[in-house]
Amino acid sequence: MPGIGELGKRILVGRKLATARLQQPLPKRVALPVLASDSLSSVAYTTQEILVVLTLGGVSYLYLAPWVAVTVVAAMVLLVSAYRRLVHAYPHGGGDFDAAFRNLGAGAGLTTAGLVLADFVLTVAVSIAAATQVLVSGFPDLDEARLAVAGGLLLVVLVPNIRGIRQRGPFFAAPAYLFIAGIVIMLIWGFGSAAAGSAPVAESAQLAVTAELSDLTAVGLVFLFARAVAVGSVALTGARAIASGVPSFNKPRRENAATTLAMMAAVSMAMFAAVTALAVLTDLRYVADGAEQRAAIAQLAAAVFGDDSPMFGYVIVATALILLVAASTAFYGYPALASILAKHRYLPRQLYARGDQRAYAGGMLLIALAAVALIAAFDVSVTRLVPLYIVAVFGTHVLGQTGMVRHWLRILSGRLRPGEGGQAVRRLVLSGTAALFCAAVVAVVVVTEFVASVWVVFVAVPLVVGVMAVIHRYYLRVNAELAVPQDKSAGLLPSRVHAIVLVSRLHRPTLRALAYARVGRPDVLEAVTVSVNEDDTRELVDEWDRRDLPVPLKVLDSPYREITRPVIEYVRAIRRASPRDLVTVYIPEYVARHWWEQLLHNKSTIRLKGRLALTRGVVVTSVPWQLESRRSQRG
Repeated sequence: MPGIGELGKRILVGRKLATARLQQPLPKRVALPVLASDSLSSVAYTTQEILVVLTLGGVSYLYLAPWVAVTVVAAMVLLVSAYRRLVHAYPHGGGDFDAAFRNLGAGAGLTTAGLVLADFVLTVAVSIAAATQVLVSGFPDLDEARLAVAGGLLLVVLVPNIRGIRQRGPFFAAPAYLFIAGIVIMLIWGFGSAAAGSAPVAESAQLAVTAELSDLTAVGLVFLFARAVAVGSVALTGARAIASGVPSFNKPRRENAATTLAMMAAVSMAMFAAVTALAVLTDLRYVADGAEQRAAIAQLAAAVFGDDSPMFGYVIVATALILLVAASTAFYGYPALASILAKHRYLPRQLYARGDQRAYAGGMLLIALAAVALIAAFDVSVTRLVPLYIVAVFGTHVLGQTGMVRHWLRILSGRLRPGEGGQAVRRLVLSGTAALFCAAVVAVVVVTEFVASVWVVFVAVPLVVGVMAVIHRYYLRVNAELAVPQDKSAGLLPSRVHAIVLVSRLHRPTLRALAYARVGRPDVLEAVTVSVNEDDTRELVDEWDRRDLPVPLKVLDSPYREITRPVIEYVRAIRRASPRDLVTVYIPEYVARHWWEQLLHNKSTIRLKGRLALTRGVVVTSVPWQLESRRSQRG
């Protein structure tokens, strides 16, 4: 029967998953909604964020929204084309990290990994904040408890992910198809109504908008447009998830991942462009301080269907569900990245083997806690979180695509078959253009939002990178210490074996330990007890002599009634006197059958073993005595 700690862990984390079960591949129909949900869900808030930027110049600049949407769609085509090539070049699940690490060096790779981890946190934060906003838009009574709603939604996402994604692939795929169906119906209904002469009107159509950037010059107008495109680029965040999830696909993995990328781009961009067009048609407006406004997607659903329509509720619920699935992609992608980083010794080595889902529970909890902190710090505001998200995602893209530029340059410098040169040049131009576009997006967002929010990324990522660098240096130092030397000194035997049996009182566990120690035939064998009570010690010595045991008993004085310190000092004294001796300490130890029985026994043995294990030249041997339960004795 598992102990209480093991039982609690099993309830939260679930049973261990075998490697074969954990790594079962996903068919495209499941991989598309699970891995591309990040991009699909961005339809719920991308148009809203574009309108927030454009209204900084006043209502008159909302005419730019369709052109911003066209530019974002073109950028998606560029980025997906570039990432299809990355998927074929690096299909092992590293994505941008692999491309940067192998082509730009460890520093760039580590920075990419730090940005990807920040991306995971912000994926969760933005998706949960957006889901909260949508639910509050549909159910206004929740408005006073936004943070509590966000925390509850995060738990809904976190617990199933900790228990293992593979059992829930189809379950997580369903919300994506429900969302797509809801948006498509809304678009058909809305445009159909407009064609019939009764175009829907958004509730914010008459909203008074105060321009923060008045009398824009030509340069100011270009910058406003660039800023809107940069914010709208949040719709392009799904490419990284698929590029990092290639091992999750059915074979042939590269082809299936590349196909899923194209499908993701086609579906999400078609939906985004159509939602933006419907927002323009309904004269929807959204301002930066629109805390009291309903989410843009909710306003569109209300304009098309009406607040009391079942379809309005359907769109609200489906949108919230796809956003929760999008938050789940961060927890889905974390084990793959952690495994790769552990392989390169930038994270603890136990994360390398992906068979035990529990090993990743701690990392998932850290991602969730960091996301909660950001959600609370930025008042559950999608608008304030999106700039951080863009910097993390597109910073990753910059390094990944720059690595791909180096990759194609390396190929061009080698031997090529006829026709390969032109193909490599085209791919080089593609990756270079994608890298420049992503760098421009990062630059615009950093310039406009650094003080307001983006500084968090520039503080958090170096800290994460620093921790991984420290872990890496530690592993290098340990490997150097453990390496077998070239000379033959490593094979030398100790001059003598000095065995010590620790004794608290004379009972059956002590006799077992003495017998076990004698079987090893050490050069020196002695029993050692620590005197913390004179009467008990005198009784032990008398009984020892009366039984005429063949092992001498040595008594260590302990004026302060300590047990650990006298034993450690005695062992160290033996080592100082004979540095080439091996000291073996045998410790009789109770093993209880139930967790509550274990609590009733003294824990000094644990402390003593820990201290002895840190002493050079000392081997600690536990001699267990299995205590029988009442049920066993009855039987």
